[in-house]
Amino acid sequence: MSNRREFLKTAGAAGVAGVLAGCLGGGGGDTEEPDTSGGEGSETTDGGTGNTSTEGTTQEQTSEGEQYMDGTLNFIMSPSEPQEQMMQQYKPVREYLSEELSVPAKLRYGNNYSAVMSALGSGTADVAEMGPFAAALGVRAEKVNITLQRKGYGSFTYVSTLTTTADSDISSVEDLSGKTIAFADRLSASGALFPLYMLSNAGVEIGELPQSDVGADFTAQFAGGHDKALAAVENGQADVCGVGQFITLNENRELSEGLKYIKKYEGIPRAPICVSPELPQEQQDAVTQALLNAPESMYLGADGEADGDDDENPDDLWFSDVREADQETYKPVIDVAKELGIDIGFLEG
Repeated sequence: MSNRREFLKTAGAAGVAGVLAGCLGGGGGDTEEPDTSGGEGSETTDGGTGNTSTEGTTQEQTSEGEQYMDGTLNFIMSPSEPQEQMMQQYKPVREYLSEELSVPAKLRYGNNYSAVMSALGSGTADVAEMGPFAAALGVRAEKVNITLQRKGYGSFTYVSTLTTTADSDISSVEDLSGKTIAFADRLSASGALFPLYMLSNAGVEIGELPQSDVGADFTAQFAGGHDKALAAVENGQADVCGVGQFITLNENRELSEGLKYIKKYEGIPRAPICVSPELPQEQQDAVTQALLNAPESMYLGADGEADGDDDENPDDLWFSDVREADQETYKPVIDVAKELGIDIGFLEG
């Protein structure tokens, strides 16, 4: 963090905006056709291949080989919640970063956690909100730089669950042998890693998961998001789902009607915000500091008011603050992966 502090000390607020404007091209508006789910400057991506639902942004190289986007700050989101909902929630983030850094910003939605990691690694995304496990893997693969940790609901930690329907006859983790379990994503901490840890601790064989369910005592499904994994249980396509507790709660932060928990794991470090290693260090520092300095209104939806829930206002973000973080913050996640014998480098190739 010493390089970042040194840069910020000399650059100041105006300097941060100037660095981004200079390095990224600055000025001008986003010329892409607006997306109805997230407003101007939004798209879906499958990772670092450049295949997106809209025309990709041109990449350039400096003489030193540093890769950067052509005048656009690309912010990519992990598929923890439905795309339309996240596009609305993060719209004020896009607007704030664009104004604060003096560059047009674009929202992108990753098809899966691996796509988000690959987009940062290739430089087709500049900043991302990620899950802890995916970010930790990305650091190991030198595709991700962790800079911030998010705070939500009064805590920097959160909860993973094994959840089923209230009328299910499943009452313990041991009952899950032979069942079908839907997980959010192979790289989700609360939606795969910690559910697998709970299963293993109860004596249920997890086989080669999360790579494959060869040797597992149950059938694994990877739904592509926490909401989709929960829906698989509600629709009868799976017996149980491994998901973050946040997706199981109603607007009052209580367990939604019709659901019950089989097991919970508490104390997981909340999800990070990461930047691309392909960005020049000045840009990484500037984005990080901008988010550290963000006003409360950035978290509160388009109207800047808490609990705005009418049709004209997007939902508030689930998190309310950020603090500096790095790889060590997420060491507990990697420790669990190692304890399970998971090859944490399985996506490096």
